Amino acid sequence: MRVLISPSYGSPETRRHWADTLAQQVDFTDDQYTEALSPQQRELLLALHPDGKARFWGATPSHDKKMEGVETGDVVLFTGGNQVRAVGEVGAIFRNRELADRLWPPSEDGKSWHTVYTLLDFTDAAISYTDLNMAIGYKPAHNFPGQMVLRGDKAWSVLEEFMITPGTAWTRQSPDAMPQSDERDRQVVRSAALEEMRTLRTSYRRSRRLIVVDRNESSLVAEFRQHLIAEGRSASRFFCPGGVSDLYVTDGSGTELIEAKSKPDHKYVRQALGQLLDYAPHSPQGADRLSALFPHRPAPEDVDLLHRYGVDCVHRVAAGVFEKSPAAAARREHMRQIWWGS
Repeated sequence: MRVLISPSYGSPETRRHWADTLAQQVDFTDDQYTEALSPQQRELLLALHPDGKARFWGATPSHDKKMEGVETGDVVLFTGGNQVRAVGEVGAIFRNRELADRLWPPSEDGKSWHTVYTLLDFTDAAISYTDLNMAIGYKPAHNFPGQMVLRGDKAWSVLEEFMITPGTAWTRQSPDAMPQSDERDRQVVRSAALEEMRTLRTSYRRSRRLIVVDRNESSLVAEFRQHLIAEGRSASRFFCPGGVSDLYVTDGSGTELIEAKSKPDHKYVRQALGQLLDYAPHSPQGADRLSALFPHRPAPEDVDLLHRYGVDCVHRVAAGVFEKSPAAAARREHMRQIWWGS
């Protein structure tokens, strides 16, 4: 798994490119584009984008070495104005200077692009350079002046820190971890290396979408993960038909499924409750506890709502300090059979 960092909203020229091929989809079946495509490239584009439209971005020849190995499913952070403005997932990728020049006509003194790639997904984001630098281990003042491709631990750190889940991560199961035929419809915990989450197919069928978690929510999850580590507990996540869990803890004290929300308002409490009840039957181990995590304590009636379904309420009281308001043990025991889907 690779993470590309692509400056894309700095100069007037890149802003124009953004408006032309990122802010809107391009109909690549139009004659002006199909004439520049090889038969193999047309086939690849249509396999990934059967409606004939896609968002496009690319790179100049000077970035060829960096772009080696970049492929379907890799993540792109589009930067500009001291922040990550959007996150995308690479679809088709190939070299075609003629197509690049038709998508992004170079200025008189400008350089042609020749690596071209589409985006399977593209979603707005607001991640500061300060936060991105911290995740990568760079100095706070680094401003990402040129194309970068992160690999290995650095790529993993970015995806983990900002809770970015590529859609291709949904489409691959580890054969050794596949559920047996007599098991309930559960998904394996996806705490393995990201390289195990890739999918390489000639014909690509999209089953899920790129997920980029709200920055406030992902920060809360990261802080709570450190809290768990301080307690000697570790957390992972798992994929299921309804989505991706925020935190999944299984150890000597049992199995706990945790869903975080960026605000303690009523609608967020309802969202957390709904997601927990949706995810719980798919927990790789039957969940002993469900917990909703908030930056502040919700209103008493909302805590009561969670408790009614046997769900604990956890909230932040100070930096790195959290307080749990547990549901009654009898209520939790009563609801557990429902959580397990039995």
